[in-house]
Amino acid sequence: MTSGSKVKFRIILKNTSKWSRSVIHLSKLGFGNYTNKASASAAAAATATANLNKMLRWKPCSLALPLDSPLRVEEPKYEGFRHVMLKLLLFYSKQSKSIRGANVVYKRITSQVDKPIIYNVFNLEKTFKTTFSLLIIHMWLCLRRLKEEGKEGVEFGQYIYEIYHHDLELRVSKAGVNLLLSKWMKELEKIFYGNIIAYDAAMLPEAKQDELSNMIWRNVFSDDGSPMPDAAALPAMARYVRREYTCMMLTDKEAIYSGNFAFTKLVNSSPESSRRD
Repeated sequence: MTSGSKVKFRIILKNTSKWSRSVIHLSKLGFGNYTNKASASAAAAATATANLNKMLRWKPCSLALPLDSPLRVEEPKYEGFRHVMLKLLLFYSKQSKSIRGANVVYKRITSQVDKPIIYNVFNLEKTFKTTFSLLIIHMWLCLRRLKEEGKEGVEFGQYIYEIYHHDLELRVSKAGVNLLLSKWMKELEKIFYGNIIAYDAAMLPEAKQDELSNMIWRNVFSDDGSPMPDAAALPAMARYVRREYTCMMLTDKEAIYSGNFAFTKLVNSSPESSRRD
């Protein structure tokens, strides 16, 4: 990491806690309708953790969906007059295809983040802060993979970001926070970009071994620096993020652009079944 990058990264770390306090404060302003405190029973939590530990021992592999997966989304195929009309309406243009693909990709992200199991496994309450933090992590995993495709991937990532931004605004509004909405959205945007840069830096070869864990602790688990309720959850999440990062890098371009991939399911016992269900 260059000296300039190190200074920038330190500034991000310094501001992370301040930005996190904004999210916590925002959560307390009126997110009761959105908050769903998911406290799993001891037995269920133990089972989820056991499944997670088993999953983390699997060898990283492509997240592309099998051809026979019911989760696959295929481009609609029209013929005759309808095909001609849709072509005239630019339905088959590169931009239209990218927008459709980006919508599918974002649905993959929210599918992983909105399910109760991810909160149970990592012993998290489903609050606005934790959901927002998990959204950022999974957005980062997709955007980081797309960077490998150069300019085309970055442009596709912008479509995903625009969908994410609209969804986040709806989540905030749905929770009843309409006053000063633009102000809070700007704060959330700062947090998003700060975290993205920090996660990128944490995955560099020269990064410290615990850098990713530290970032996850600050962004997901820590509200005010108080001790984490489950000491096993942090390293487990760090291993999960590293594994999904590697799996995304192994996922082919076609699967990424079409959205025909799925993050590893956290409840099954084999990597194959985790992407078929």
